Amino acid sequence: MPDQRSASLHALLLARLDESGLAPEVQELLRELLPDEPARGTGGRAQPVQLRSITAGGWRGIGPRTTLELPPGPGLVVVAGPNGSGKSSFAEAAETAITGRNSRWEGRRASDWQKGWRNLHSPDVTPEVGVELTVGERGEAVTVRRTWFGVKVTDARTEVEAADRSERKFEEVIDPEALDLARPFLPYSELGSMINGTLGGLHDAFFKLLGLELLADFDGRVKDASGECEQTIKHADALTADLLAELPTLDDPRAREAAQALSGSTTDLHRVRALLERGDRAAESELARLRQYAGLDELDLREVGTAVARLREAAAHAEETRYGQAEEAHRLAELLEAALAQQRRSQATDCPVCGAEQRLDQAWAERARAEVDRLRTEAADAAAARQKVTDAVRAAHGLVQPVPVWLRGETSAFASVWQEWAQCRDVTHPRELADRIQRAATTLDDACRQLRENAVRQLAEHDGVWQPTAVRLAEWLGVATAAESARERRKHLRKGRSWLRPIIDELRDERLRPFAQQSQEVWQQLCEHSSVTLGSVTLAGTPGRGKVELDVSVDDMSAPAYSVMSQGELHSLALSLFLPRATHAASPFGFLVIDDPVQSMDPEKVEGLARVLDACARDRQVIVFTHDTRLQQAIAHLGIEATVLRITRQTDSVVGVETLSDPMEQALTEARAVSLDPGLPQDVADHVLPAMCRVVVEAACLETARRRLRDEEGLGLRAVEERVGSLERTKTYVALALLGDAGRHAREAVERIHPGGWTLIESFNSGSHGPLPTVDDRKRLVRRTEALAKAIRSTTGTHGSGGAR
Repeated sequence: MPDQRSASLHALLLARLDESGLAPEVQELLRELLPDEPARGTGGRAQPVQLRSITAGGWRGIGPRTTLELPPGPGLVVVAGPNGSGKSSFAEAAETAITGRNSRWEGRRASDWQKGWRNLHSPDVTPEVGVELTVGERGEAVTVRRTWFGVKVTDARTEVEAADRSERKFEEVIDPEALDLARPFLPYSELGSMINGTLGGLHDAFFKLLGLELLADFDGRVKDASGECEQTIKHADALTADLLAELPTLDDPRAREAAQALSGSTTDLHRVRALLERGDRAAESELARLRQYAGLDELDLREVGTAVARLREAAAHAEETRYGQAEEAHRLAELLEAALAQQRRSQATDCPVCGAEQRLDQAWAERARAEVDRLRTEAADAAAARQKVTDAVRAAHGLVQPVPVWLRGETSAFASVWQEWAQCRDVTHPRELADRIQRAATTLDDACRQLRENAVRQLAEHDGVWQPTAVRLAEWLGVATAAESARERRKHLRKGRSWLRPIIDELRDERLRPFAQQSQEVWQQLCEHSSVTLGSVTLAGTPGRGKVELDVSVDDMSAPAYSVMSQGELHSLALSLFLPRATHAASPFGFLVIDDPVQSMDPEKVEGLARVLDACARDRQVIVFTHDTRLQQAIAHLGIEATVLRITRQTDSVVGVETLSDPMEQALTEARAVSLDPGLPQDVADHVLPAMCRVVVEAACLETARRRLRDEEGLGLRAVEERVGSLERTKTYVALALLGDAGRHAREAVERIHPGGWTLIESFNSGSHGPLPTVDDRKRLVRRTEALAKAIRSTTGTHGSGGAR
């Protein structure tokens, strides 16, 4: 048997079928219904994609155009900032630029979008979101930009540019199928919505990602084939019941014989066939033709009249809107938009075509935008008129029936009339079609009526009692013969499906097992101390009608997932389901963007989250947006390497980005900058600079204390922060850092690691350092502070093993 981990599902199913022990007829039927392996796009042509920067302007909480630069390659990036700073606007900008949609707003009213998607403080800034990507093994730089040219959120256009500003097609850069199956974005809104309901969307995504469509297709084909057999059998049974009710009412020996053939436990098909064949064969051909004439349907002239009116109305509207000029208006709008985009990028005001100076100013841009709107409206009206004509012609063609098979080849007048009607499908001009279809329909309806009445009269004269029943018996014979075969086929299908269902479940679970294990591992790290346990993760049902089933227990007692989990646990569950899908080996995306995952998590879960993100960041770029400082604390506490970017927001939605360095180094840099200022007032030098130096020492003490409490005493994040949060004076900072006890006196410990250090600490508050009249005096104070801080920092462990970079 092929290896289940590497073989195709098609090959695995054939191998299982060979060993099934099923009857040859059942095996042959299942082989006939087994579909071919579907072609896979993801993993074949998808190129690896990295995220280099996110840009937004005039969008959500970001006013003037701002770029969030991201460090290249794998690693953890924390984008921090308070609520309202604009950090989530960057996350939504990346999602919108790449996917063309914003998960936060899906399902909300359109009016909410109108109020919320533009930045209120920058009405003159053209709304724009974009990302800079590196694509492919060579790291080609590509920019994906989405800009808005109208007042509606749908009035947007996506542009893709290479580094040389040449245009690229979106699907050449990002595989749409990969984006659908392994979308690398987890917005905060989906932390809640992902785990609501039956998880049908996640079920369908996993089905495609694992290549399980073949299983669903196979099962569906077997089920449909069995259903078709059921319908055939039911139809035959219904016809049999109708005939058994009709035959006894006829005073005809043939009717009595037919009733006997249909009344047994098994219908006698051969007897019915022989009964029908004994009829007047010489007249059968003519009778068959009469039956065909008698069965001619009436034309719905009212429906034809409606179609004619619609054609004429569409033709008149098209002539009024000059829809032939739609392409010209669209082309001109595209040219003007391109000119506006070029002028916006280059900021040039001279015309590049005629060389006229100062022509491409703001007034020109406003006129050009107005002309673009007019042209777009003209093109849209023309396109709508063209579509109206197309729909009217298509609807009219749909009324025209082709010449019946039994009438083709005849040269009769009736055949000519029907041919004239059928040829209406070749006419595409709306006015000509309206005239032709109205004339031909009237003529054909009249001809059909006359032939039908004449045929009915002749048939009644030929055999008014038995012949209609004979026609129904002939119909029954065909259906009953098909039902006889369907009963045998249904029996084989039932046996085949009974064998197939557990095989499908087994193969599906085998493919899903690595994902389920990864979900459990993520859950265990996020909820290590929780009483809730996540067991198996399985797929139930088929695409469009399936769900993800979660085996959740509380203290070893099975329980419904959503009723026993806290909000933090529900968010952890969402992450546990998102990460295996987003980090699948077939995914081309070398990055993840996660917005605000920390909310509702207790300190232990935040530590677990930091570990999970660190593990993902070993081979992917993981960008986490958060306003909660506990994630940064957990990263520092666990010694995890991370880049921390801080988003700040000033008045009028002016957003800034800065990289947060090591707290001690940052404080030291600030103190050094102040000490080197030759114009520094004396009172600032004597009082503010020592206070800044005290901050340097306290930062070094906090780092050392946290490391000591974590590594030597084994305290968790909550306990560590409670200990350091109780510190009030610099000497207690030093005592906790060097001795592990804030209540002890640390003079000897300080002097041991840095002679003269205690005197320096005392001088920070008492001012005993003396005046600092010169730059050299101030520099000397900062150098002594730096030496003491580094000595404190080096007392335990090795600095640099973790923390923000």
